[in-house]
Amino acid sequence: MKGFQQTLCAAIFTSAIFFLTGCGGGSGGGGSSSSSTTPPAGGVTLQVVSFGDSLSDVGTYAPVASAVGGGRFTTNPGQVWTQNVAQYYGNTLTAAFTINLTHELSPQSGLGYAQGGSTVATPADQYDFLTAVIGNVEMPVNQQVGSYLSAHTSFNANQLVLVWAGANDVLRAGTLPSAAPVVQTAAAALAQIVGEIVGNGATHVVVVNLPNIGLSPKGLAQPDGGANLTQLSQLFNSDLTTALQANGLQGKVISVDAYTWLNGIIANFQSYGFTVSNTAMACDPSKTPDDTSLLCSPATYTTANADQTYMFADDLHPTTHVHALFAQYVEQQIAASGLGH
Repeated sequence: MKGFQQTLCAAIFTSAIFFLTGCGGGSGGGGSSSSSTTPPAGGVTLQVVSFGDSLSDVGTYAPVASAVGGGRFTTNPGQVWTQNVAQYYGNTLTAAFTINLTHELSPQSGLGYAQGGSTVATPADQYDFLTAVIGNVEMPVNQQVGSYLSAHTSFNANQLVLVWAGANDVLRAGTLPSAAPVVQTAAAALAQIVGEIVGNGATHVVVVNLPNIGLSPKGLAQPDGGANLTQLSQLFNSDLTTALQANGLQGKVISVDAYTWLNGIIANFQSYGFTVSNTAMACDPSKTPDDTSLLCSPATYTTANADQTYMFADDLHPTTHVHALFAQYVEQQIAASGLGH
């Protein structure tokens, strides 16, 4: 670990000029529409704003992770689903904050607020997440939304707001029955955050429930084969639905069922072009620093085309191919709600 940190730091400072000019937040996510002349595939142009964790992070830690060819929690240099959805609606999504060389978050012009390691509402300093690489800097989702509102005051009808969080709350909760209150509190807090988003002017809000974390490679590797993580995923989803209904939000958001969707993809993985389902990782653990997809690159792939033929990049995060398929599913659910096609 120490050797890796020294290598990473050397690479960072050797490439500092490149990082500061090329790996900042970018300007694409700040505008209300894309500069591209190509009409958006959805039939409407929408500015995408995203809140959540590593599943939606478009590059918060890229200035550090790029030193070894990483940058996002997938099979780099592939995109995550939020970027694909943004492009579908004629926009580009870049990070709202990026980490700098001293492990501090610096505001950028993008609208991708999701950050790897984030919980729904628990401060970062209470949860270690790749501490040696990025420190304890990630914002919980309630703080992400607060940061957005501080900078932009409100949401508007020309935006599509994407919300996907809770996985880290489940992963840190422990085992049932003692884990239940942690998960239930997180689900209730997320519903309140969604209410805050809607209450501040958002009219197109996508809320994604948790996938079956028990079916991830990390889940399968547990002594119980992932049963506890599956039950906690189900508990979170059930409580989130209940809380959204109780807060009068169910009819005001577009609910996306990632749990059922991922179960279906895993059950029929070969028909979607995968050769390996949820049983192995595209990023070779023996080659990938810290065994995390954040630091995964083509040089660390298990096979040359692992980003397309494997379902999981590391033991938790989807590959580029899964992200692309999920983006298409989300776009279909948005269209079914009457927005675009």
